Amino acid sequence: MQHVEEFKPAENNESQYPFLKGFLDYVTLERHFSRHTREAYRTDICQFYTFIRYQHTLADKDPIDPASISVLDVRLFMGELLEKGLQPKSIARKLAAVKSFYNYLLETGAVKVSVPSQVITPRFSKPVPGFLSERETEKLFDELLSLPAPGEALGADRAGDGGFTYARDRALLEVLYGCGLRISEVIGLQYENVNLQDSLLRVSGKGGKQRIVPLGGPARTALRNYFEVRRNFFRMKNEESPDASYVFVTKKGRRIYPVLVQRVTRKYLSAVTEIKYKNPHVLRHSFATHMLNSGADLKSVSEMLGHTNLTTTEIYTHVTFGRIKEVYLKAHPKA
Repeated sequence: MQHVEEFKPAENNESQYPFLKGFLDYVTLERHFSRHTREAYRTDICQFYTFIRYQHTLADKDPIDPASISVLDVRLFMGELLEKGLQPKSIARKLAAVKSFYNYLLETGAVKVSVPSQVITPRFSKPVPGFLSERETEKLFDELLSLPAPGEALGADRAGDGGFTYARDRALLEVLYGCGLRISEVIGLQYENVNLQDSLLRVSGKGGKQRIVPLGGPARTALRNYFEVRRNFFRMKNEESPDASYVFVTKKGRRIYPVLVQRVTRKYLSAVTEIKYKNPHVLRHSFATHMLNSGADLKSVSEMLGHTNLTTTEIYTHVTFGRIKEVYLKAHPKA
């Protein structure tokens, strides 16, 4: 069989990859998928087409008829990927891309049946996401990041820039944890979408989908403090922030970027936890885990996270079983 490493997408050519450009335009313009997702779809579908060309012994210039594939072709493609060392999760992702492509072909009338949809997606064990314990969360926010009392001077490590960096980082971490935001969502958060009076955030999530997220008291307090410090900081510099519409900016007034958020998160999480990966998603995972442990229903948490379906949120429910057992042992008379 042909090696997976040889499944390299060639130049986008309608004769080689029929309907691919139309599909990619569709997911970009109508589904609002990111450039990264678009490229991943392109790669996966080109790999599939390349395998079909090999499987059907077609020449490089021969066109591929999307309707000519069989269930066996799809299964052989998956088997080849598995044989070459891809994990079931990666294979499932590639199959999902091919299924989406054929659903598009079905809707546009290019095929009469979506053959890949007849193939069952392989099961794979979902990794348990890293999260902070409630004690670690308390240590992070109530000790390491505790706000100074009114009139109290900032410590030496916080006062170098008038407290700007500290106030921003505190508010950033509070919003990541208190609202369960993705890194892209907190980076793209704008002033007009923050309602401190009603304690709400309007968040633009994946695919441009917007949702309203409650803003808890600590996050609201941290944001209010940061906004005041930020105004004073740029007033003292006699400068205006070039990206003034964004909530979180650098000391040069530019919108914060992913590496900065990761650096800030790693810095503070390293002081409170031993988990392997100390990235911004840990705070999102902690948000979901603590909400469910405290009795929140799965649907509400799913909506706050911006998940399109409940199955995505179910990955967090494993953590709640320990809490359920603890409550059972304490409350049930026959436990």
